[in-house]
Amino acid sequence: MTTMYDLAREEYAALGIDTEAVMAKLVEKPISVHCWQGDDVLGFDQEGGLSGGIQTTGNYPGRARTFEELTADFEAAMALVPGAKRINLHASYAVFTDENPWVDRDALEFKHFAPWVAWAREHGFGIDFNPTIFGHPMMNNELSLSSPDKATRDFWIRHCKACRKISQQIAEALDDETLCNIWIPDGLKDVPGDRYGLRERLRDSLDEIYAEKYDRVIDSCESKVFGIGLESMTVGSNEFYLAYAATHPGVYDLLDMGHFHPTENVADKLSALLLFFDKVPLHVTRALRWDSDHVVLFDDAVKEMAMEVAHCPGAWEKVIIGLDFFDASINRVGAWAIGTRAMEKSLLYALLQPAAQLKEMQDTYRFTEKMALSEQAKSMPFGAVWDEYCRRAGCPLDGEVYPMVAAYEAKVLPQRV
Repeated sequence: MTTMYDLAREEYAALGIDTEAVMAKLVEKPISVHCWQGDDVLGFDQEGGLSGGIQTTGNYPGRARTFEELTADFEAAMALVPGAKRINLHASYAVFTDENPWVDRDALEFKHFAPWVAWAREHGFGIDFNPTIFGHPMMNNELSLSSPDKATRDFWIRHCKACRKISQQIAEALDDETLCNIWIPDGLKDVPGDRYGLRERLRDSLDEIYAEKYDRVIDSCESKVFGIGLESMTVGSNEFYLAYAATHPGVYDLLDMGHFHPTENVADKLSALLLFFDKVPLHVTRALRWDSDHVVLFDDAVKEMAMEVAHCPGAWEKVIIGLDFFDASINRVGAWAIGTRAMEKSLLYALLQPAAQLKEMQDTYRFTEKMALSEQAKSMPFGAVWDEYCRRAGCPLDGEVYPMVAAYEAKVLPQRV
């Protein structure tokens, strides 16, 4: 019997696109999924609450409160998502026990993350890692690595050094590589009296952090245009980190789609970096008016980013895709599943576009023909290929996701109220 997928495969084949090859390619591309959607970015060690302009809004019931709850929720969400997955951890998710009691962030060790490693190995997940430079009493006036106070700087330098060492040990334990990404909220609410000194201290702090080299750690720094309460100046701007990465081989500039002016096209930046760097780390999010970190959807901004990843020469291998969103107003397992599926869906959509023909038409100035083909491709039977991709992965179709999320919620919610 001819299926909807069979018809779709034939239609795409007429444009020279092999849907079987596309699905085989996509299933191997990992998405690094952030752990912090599951508990509203609270972590297991925070004493100072959220800071640095980070805000999680909503009070939907069922937030994960422990390592066991968070991993169970993550497993439930990822079972609904086709393709390869990693988990992205913040240092604030250290697991403290009677045998390994609480230590401050500058004294963290691999043993505090050993439960994560054992769990990830069991489920086939890679791990990425982040120092947690917010939500802590040592965030002195929202300054850390750029602080004029040496004791404050030294504390966060020790924390970042510890996290890079932990990242290396995680990678060794999993026979893998680990992205270790540094984001700091450092900035000023009002007009600075001295921008240069802040950035000079940040540069010197990074030099000290990166002095020791690790062969399994991919180092990156994440820029931001501004934060709530830090409207006048952000020390770690994109210009700063791009210049730092360009002059410090082995350190990369991470692009977060919510960390630029709302009218900037972050997808447009990817090709520029790909020409000069062998890796480009990426955080995909959905920013509404500011860095609101709404759940990723199958929308134009994500599809355009996926087009760059899918079709820029070398990008499929170079771009490290991570997600970064958090919404406490909806079911958190549902948010994870829907957002990660949207990223995967966008990549599939991009791989099914006639990119070679579009490029050739552009290069031969056939702009009207290019526009016509681009519009034709938008109404191709993409949904039938997505459904087939999900079936082969043993994952639900789009209309089946919410009932499975609701069933999981009904099972676990009574234990968390």
